[in-house]
Amino acid sequence: MSTVYVVGGGLAGLSAAVALADKGARVVLFEAAGQAGGRCRSYFDAALDGVIDNGNHLVLSGNNAVYDYLRTIGAENALRGPQRAEFAFMDLRTDERWRLAPNEGPLPWWIFAANRRVPGTQAADYMRLAGLLIAGAARRIDEVIPCTGALWERLMRPFLLAALNTEPEKASAALAGAVLRETLAKGGRAYRPRIAHPTLSAAFVDPALAFLAARDAQVHFGQRLRRIVLDASHVVALEFPENTVPLSPDDTLVLATPPWVSRDLVPRLSAPDEFRSIVNAHFKIAAPAGAEPMLGVIGGTAEWIFAFADRISVTVSAADAIVDQDREALAALLWRDVAKAHNLSVPLPPWQIVKEKRATFAAIPRQAAKRPKTGTSWRNLLLAGDWIDTGLPATLESAVRSGQKAAQLALVRRAV
Repeated sequence: MSTVYVVGGGLAGLSAAVALADKGARVVLFEAAGQAGGRCRSYFDAALDGVIDNGNHLVLSGNNAVYDYLRTIGAENALRGPQRAEFAFMDLRTDERWRLAPNEGPLPWWIFAANRRVPGTQAADYMRLAGLLIAGAARRIDEVIPCTGALWERLMRPFLLAALNTEPEKASAALAGAVLRETLAKGGRAYRPRIAHPTLSAAFVDPALAFLAARDAQVHFGQRLRRIVLDASHVVALEFPENTVPLSPDDTLVLATPPWVSRDLVPRLSAPDEFRSIVNAHFKIAAPAGAEPMLGVIGGTAEWIFAFADRISVTVSAADAIVDQDREALAALLWRDVAKAHNLSVPLPPWQIVKEKRATFAAIPRQAAKRPKTGTSWRNLLLAGDWIDTGLPATLESAVRSGQKAAQLALVRRAV
């Protein structure tokens, strides 16, 4: 019986393994770390004396691949969020607060209602965003739409910064357009915000590992792939530090490792080589009564503030300007924003700073052009990861889609 080997136990690798095992394929997964999940992980933090996520990974209700994955592993109820798409914002410079309240359907009549759109904007401002929907791959956002004004500063810049993890003005207009097509253009029902509950691992990782175990898939941790042995047309072996795994021509390898690892393993592989960081802060303090579960912040260092029963968390995207700062200084800086946003007068509570220096590829046109396809010139080598050409920026949805696409191609090959 042929085997599909999956190397990399992040969300792309897990989604590939789950889709394969669900169809009865023999799956063997190797992960270099001691746990699965990659950047979508949870861990016990001694400073906070509790389990926290490495970051605040937002899912939208229209992320169909993510929901398909969760349904398959029996975790479809592991995401929590409001019944309607509503987003709260605050400008720390002026103390002004507002709510964005789109209607559910694709016809955006909400932009004509002053109390539902961004303050200081007109309906015509939103219509100009249509240019992103047809933007060419080589164009930057600032070459397609105006990057000034209330709509840009108070909605589009923070929204695209979070989605692309790249300075939006310089980012790919085509990737921005892809995000808009699957969110704003479909109506509020497609972008209700969702957060993993109680943790990322509980939602995305632990049920997947249980699903794989129930289907006799093998999962090996602490196994860092050292070399892929290739002939002219096939992967013939996987070399690990302590053993070599031979592959027959009927076996398949799904390589779901980060781009810098994949480039070292696959000759002449085109892959992004410029990255952007993310900084997350976690504060051990109960959110005040009535706090918004998710608050967009304008005019501060913090960009999104998430309120949980036992902690308050902050996310800063494209954080290269602050990622190398002292951790304690970062905690104090971000806490000032949290305290002002939530009207808190307490001193800095216990905290943790989580830095991801290479969180995602830089979503600029020249880097997007380096993203490879799922298939390769080797017949039994497939790629997965949020950095390959999924048509989306590096999001959870992109990672899951990549794994599902690799699994689909592996199953087709297995059936031939």
